[in-house]
Amino acid sequence: MTDDIWQRDEVQSPCVKICVVHPEVRLCTGCLRSIDEITQWSRMSPGERRAVVDDLPSRAGQLTKRRGGRAARLAR
Repeated sequence: MTDDIWQRDEVQSPCVKICVVHPEVRLCTGCLRSIDEITQWSRMSPGERRAVVDDLPSRAGQLTKRRGGRAARLAR
């Protein structure tokens, strides 16, 4: 059963509920948005949201290096 009343024609948030901001790149490791984009999301126009979502794939390469773990601790 579908209910047309509850369907919205808007750009959905790319949030995947993994909210960890990379300390160097300053992007969320889950959705790849910046802190400013996350906080402004509810006030953005559909065009602004679409521009952010369209840019996300190009940001993925910025987070390929892992931040730490055992190897980083041993290197200290």
